[in-house]
Amino acid sequence: MNHQSWLTQLKKHRAIAVIRSSEKELARHMASSVAAGGIQFIEITWNTHKAAELIAELRSEFPSFSIGTGTLLNLEQLQQAIDCGAQFLFTPHTDLTMIKTAVDAGVPIVPGAFSPTEIVSAWQAGATCVKVFPISALGGAAYLKSLQGPLGNIPLIPTGGVTLENAKVFIDAGAIAVGLAGDLFPKHLVENRDWRAIVQIARDLTQNLTTC
Repeated sequence: MNHQSWLTQLKKHRAIAVIRSSEKELARHMASSVAAGGIQFIEITWNTHKAAELIAELRSEFPSFSIGTGTLLNLEQLQQAIDCGAQFLFTPHTDLTMIKTAVDAGVPIVPGAFSPTEIVSAWQAGATCVKVFPISALGGAAYLKSLQGPLGNIPLIPTGGVTLENAKVFIDAGAIAVGLAGDLFPKHLVENRDWRAIVQIARDLTQNLTTC
């Protein structure tokens, strides 16, 4: 899938489930649950146990979904993620070399940025879209909305403070999509392996956002 097709699909589905776990099988259940709830974009963070192995397995299990990774901190990790078949790449920061490497490999990359300068730098370097992170420290949806005037041509994804309650607010403020982690996977539900409840959370979120 090329960058534009990936963006088109992301704008249609709106939500990215961010999964981080010290147990591979737990991460697999988390991914399967949100997939059953209709979330088509699943990020397995690179610091998840056996992330590369899990990404490859999920790609085989869910061939029509987009399975990627995040929390990539350096070029070596980025290359390993590309090699294992990650279909999109998130970084918490803006690194121009990492962006170029992903672009050259034809894999969508979403670097993290804090300020307008970082956002524009990432976009000009070839980023598919830009992750505004951590959005809660920047003023939430109001900050994102204030960027729309000068930077409305740059697709933005807020993370780090997006909840089930405010996800639609971010979409209304101009976000192309949102990334959610903890709110999709309440600790007590994961500990009790209540996957049915997590499926329902994902389904409710999907229905809420796809009406935007």
